[in-house]
Amino acid sequence: MSPRRPSRGSGPSDVRFRVFVEGPSDGDLLGAWARRRSLRLSRALVESTVILGGRQPARAVQHLRELRETEPDARGLCVLDGDHVPLPEPAAEPGLAFFTWSRRHIESYLLVPDAIRRSLRLRNGDGRVERALREHLPRGEEELRRIDAKRLLDRNGSLARALPRAPAARRIARAMLPEEFHPEIHRLLDEIARGLGLEEPRARVEYRPGPDSTPRNGRGILS
Repeated sequence: MSPRRPSRGSGPSDVRFRVFVEGPSDGDLLGAWARRRSLRLSRALVESTVILGGRQPARAVQHLRELRETEPDARGLCVLDGDHVPLPEPAAEPGLAFFTWSRRHIESYLLVPDAIRRSLRLRNGDGRVERALREHLPRGEEELRRIDAKRLLDRNGSLARALPRAPAARRIARAMLPEEFHPEIHRLLDEIARGLGLEEPRARVEYRPGPDSTPRNGRGILS
């Protein structure tokens, strides 16, 4: 299957810029976060997203290389999970940059208690929720970097079993407030906005972890 090309004529964004992500869920989460920043940015990101079908940075290199045969000034940004699995570095390709999360999975950035609670539409004072989040959410950045957040948020995962119902990654992302975004999320959205030719202004938000160091308030497809 050949890549589905972003459509033209959807606005001022630079559609020659591609954002490569590992899978559809990664694109969904980035889109939800971008929408919190700007509807304009969210729409442009949808037009420019290419799904790699796994952690395959070499495919981003090859895709952009082929694209530059007809669009010499095409550029791209490849977004990768941390994963902590050594992979051979792909050959450098002009115009292609890489962004790697410091945490294991993009889902690790969803582990925000208040956002999880809002996504489930649960009361702040629900003791079951507080106990479940305190028991099952990691504490401290080092633990957040190591944890398998995909398994934790799975419908059969330990967090889902401890809560009245299972949290959904997409719903959590949509429930997050910009002040709850980890600085890496803001940094990535800034890079994407610049690449798309959208200098999106935003208020500077300080990421202030709580006492337990958990965050607090404050497509084309390649075959």
